[in-house]
Amino acid sequence: MNSKQLENWADQLLIEYEEGRKGLRTMADELNPDENPIDKEDKRQINSMITDMSYAMDWMRTGRRPGNLRGVDKRSAYQKRVLYDMELFPSLDIEPEERTLSEEEKKQLYDILIELSNRERQCYLLHMANGASMNEISNQLGITKSSVQTFIQRAKKKISCHPSVVRNRIEDERDVI
Repeated sequence: MNSKQLENWADQLLIEYEEGRKGLRTMADELNPDENPIDKEDKRQINSMITDMSYAMDWMRTGRRPGNLRGVDKRSAYQKRVLYDMELFPSLDIEPEERTLSEEEKKQLYDILIELSNRERQCYLLHMANGASMNEISNQLGITKSSVQTFIQRAKKKISCHPSVVRNRIEDERDVI
């Protein structure tokens, strides 16, 4: 891969949008609305296009609508994050004692946990994997007990809706029938 090619289509699109926005800014700077009344309307249209491009670029960078104050903020939403070092899992002490997780199971678990926000992941793992009470977690993280409860509930909801969890549930139901 040469330096011009990028791994991600969104990165390439952002570069193209930036070049287009620079071109529009140059065009807007060349217009003189004081001397020509037509230039005033053209400048307004060009500024509107620049604003729209900036909005789209912010959306592509963050993976969510700009200005949206609620929701999970995901950096690099268009980039697949890959765990290269599977040694992370033993340090989390989340492997069951009865058996060792296969590499595929570890990957599925990682894919599920990476979808959670940092705080949801902290609270969920402390509660579910380490068996800490919500009060202990709130003291350890310096947040309220109700916040801990909310983070755990959100994490459980996200996990229960994750495609691999749903797929496994369907497979389990087929085995019972």
